Amino acid sequence: MKIQAKAPCRVDLAGGTLDIWPLYLFHKNAITVNFAVDRYTSCDIVTRDDAKIVLRSADQKGEETFENYEALAVAKKYKLPLLAHIIRFFQPSSGIELSTDSEAPSGAGISGSSSLLITTGSALNKLTGANYNLEKIREIAQNVEAQIINVPTGCQDYYPAMYGGVSAIDLTAAGIKHNNLSLDLEDFNRRIVLAYSGKPRNSGINNWEVTKAHIDGDRTVFKNFERIAAIAHALRTALAKPDWDDAARLIREEWSHRRKNAPGITTELIDRLIASAKKAGGKAAKVCGAGGGGCVFFLVEPGSKERVQQVLAAEGAEILDVRIAAQGVRVKVSR
Repeated sequence: MKIQAKAPCRVDLAGGTLDIWPLYLFHKNAITVNFAVDRYTSCDIVTRDDAKIVLRSADQKGEETFENYEALAVAKKYKLPLLAHIIRFFQPSSGIELSTDSEAPSGAGISGSSSLLITTGSALNKLTGANYNLEKIREIAQNVEAQIINVPTGCQDYYPAMYGGVSAIDLTAAGIKHNNLSLDLEDFNRRIVLAYSGKPRNSGINNWEVTKAHIDGDRTVFKNFERIAAIAHALRTALAKPDWDDAARLIREEWSHRRKNAPGITTELIDRLIASAKKAGGKAAKVCGAGGGGCVFFLVEPGSKERVQQVLAAEGAEILDVRIAAQGVRVKVSR
């Protein structure tokens, strides 16, 4: 049997970090807004006649082999921990060769690891006949990622990989609810520029520092998140209309408050990229994910996209030519 799975990565627009439990429980109308991009993660699983488990990662340029599942389960360290941990959960009964790849640059902040967990979890779900629904696979992926990085993880990164498109994710005491925002994706594509500024620090640690400050009662952090929650809620409305001028204003304001929470989220290069893009037709910008490097998203005027890309490239950024991915994870089975 051969199973192939593929899922997109994401760009977050507003409300990030609030999606880490229990932060969103303390803010009214807590929501995150993001969209899927056509940078994909993929997973291929081929069953074997013996009990061996072979793991390969093309983007990490790594490979490791275990004589059987039991050997993998008791191993103290892994060369490819993400793959090993998700296999430990699903416990395949046969030998397999599992190969993955990611089109997200290293440390890009566009949730390559979260997308890969949805991709690999969906493939293993099919292989083992576990029959978990997509929301349960998200919960499993989120918990497995926390086991790997040793700090709490948020939920928002998985939804673009699950459903594609533009998402608004409501975060409430009653649970998490995904909502698809219906808007003209071609119009949105004309307004998107994504630039890679370089590898950041550990994003899990960045988010954990802010989470701890919030839980420890830091009033400044709390007030900033109050405003971030309100901005994300308003951005959902602006995109639904769509009102691009208001959307740009809100993204700029969100970035301003996020910088106050974690000054290390930006760098000299990122600040220079944002300033240069503004002169070339950029309406708003923000770092993707926890920052400190990685990707920067720019909302630009239609017609100025190419000019903004040229300016950013001249400043030393790598331009990632992306479009919104309309579909989420897909799984194919063949024999």
